[in-house]
Amino acid sequence: MAKKITAGIVLLGIVILTWYFISQRISISWIDTQTTAQTTAQTTTQTATSVIKTLSLSEIGKAGKEQIWICPMHPEIMQNHPGNCPICGMDLVQSKDSAAHNHDHGIHIDTASIQKLGVRLASIKTTSLSQEIHTYGNVIVDGDSLYNVHTKVDGWIRKLNINSVGQKIRKGQVIYEIYSPDLIAQQKEYLRYMVRRDQTLKTIGDISPLVENQYVMDLLQELSRERTKFLYKDLGIESVRQMEDSLQAIEVVKILAGQAGVVTQINAREGNFVTPSATLFTLADVSKVWVDITLYPDQAGRVKNGDAVTIKSPDGQEIKTKLDFINPLAENNKINARVTLNNTNLRLRPGSFVDVIIHAQPHEALVLPRSSVIHTGQGDLVILSRGDGHFLPVNIETGIESGDWIEVVDGLLEGAEVAVNGQFLLDAASSLHDAAQRMQESHKHQ
Repeated sequence: MAKKITAGIVLLGIVILTWYFISQRISISWIDTQTTAQTTAQTTTQTATSVIKTLSLSEIGKAGKEQIWICPMHPEIMQNHPGNCPICGMDLVQSKDSAAHNHDHGIHIDTASIQKLGVRLASIKTTSLSQEIHTYGNVIVDGDSLYNVHTKVDGWIRKLNINSVGQKIRKGQVIYEIYSPDLIAQQKEYLRYMVRRDQTLKTIGDISPLVENQYVMDLLQELSRERTKFLYKDLGIESVRQMEDSLQAIEVVKILAGQAGVVTQINAREGNFVTPSATLFTLADVSKVWVDITLYPDQAGRVKNGDAVTIKSPDGQEIKTKLDFINPLAENNKINARVTLNNTNLRLRPGSFVDVIIHAQPHEALVLPRSSVIHTGQGDLVILSRGDGHFLPVNIETGIESGDWIEVVDGLLEGAEVAVNGQFLLDAASSLHDAAQRMQESHKHQ
C-alpha cells in the first residue's frame, strides 16, 4: 500500500512540474506530420480548443522551405546544416523532401527557460579510465595440497582414529588399524626369512669372517629391502621392530599418516572392507589457500593475470596479492579467477567468504559524467543537445564506472554534448510530446 501511495505522489509531482514548465513558455518542439499547405489550413481554421504551438528542426527556417540534413542510419538526427551524426559518425545527407522527415522525437526549450532550469552540458571525451572491480571470493583449499589416503593392502578396518571433517592430522600419527590376511602372510614370510638368515649367518660365521663374505652382504641387503616394504605399506618402524623382536606376526596393524593436514573428506568407517583402489580419506594443507573470485562476463573482460588484488579478511585486515589464474570456461554465466595466499597463521578458513577488490589496468575509453545517464528498465539513455535549445533522448550502451565517470561503449561519439542535470525533466517533456503527437495522429485517422 505504501509503495502505491509513493508512486502516486511521484507521478503527481511529475505532472505538476511538467505543467509548470509548459506554463512558463517552455516550447516543446512539436513536428507537424502534415504538409505545409495543411499546416496553413489548420492555422486559419484553428478552433477555440487549446493547441500547443509547434516548433521543430524542420521549421527553423520556415517549415518546408529550408533544407534539412539527416542521418541515413538515425533519421531522428536532423539539422539545418551539413555535419556528422553524433551517434554513428556518418555524414548527414541533404533531404530532398524536408516535409517527409518532419518527425522529431526531441524537444525545444528557449534560452530563458534553459537558464531558469540551470541545464548544464558536458562533452563526450576520450580519457584513460581505470577501474576497481568490487566482488567477492570464496576461500578454498589449495588443490595442489590435497592428499588422498589409500590402504596398501586389502583388509577390514578394526579401529578408526579419524572421526570428523576438519580434524587435524600429524605426520606419523596412527589414523586407523587394519586386519589384513595378506599382510599377516607377508609378515610370516618375512619372519621365516629372518630365521633362515640367522641360521645362514651362524653357519658361515663358523667357517669364515662375515665381513669379507659377499654372500652375507647380499643376504643382508635383501633382508633390508624386505623390511622396507613394510614401511612402504605405512607400517611404523615400531610395529616392524615389535614383529622382529617377538618373531610373531601382528594381526591388527597400525597404519600411520604419511602427511600432515586437515581432514576434508571421510569415505571409510570402522568395519569397512577396503582395497587399495578406494580413497579412504582426503587431507589438505591449509597453510596455503586459494581464493576463488567470482566475476561476471563484463568484469572478466577488464582483468588480466597479474592485476593487483586486495583481499579483505574477516578480521578487517587487507592482504595484497596478484591475480594468478582466470578460468577460460564460464559456469552459470560466471567466470572464476584465483589468487594464492600464504595462510600459516590460519587467518583465512576454507569455506568462508571475503571481499575482493581487483585493480584493473587503465584503458582508453569514451566517457561522460555519471549524472548525465538515465537508467531505465529498457536500458540507459542520455539527453543529447542538438544546439539552439534542441534536445533529443538517445539510447546508449554503458560500460564500467570509475569515480564520477562512466564509459560509453556504443551510442555516441566523441564531442557530442549531453545534459548533465535537468535531464529527467527534459525526458519527461519529450515523453509528453510523443504522447501528444500520437494522440494527434490518432485523431486525424479518425
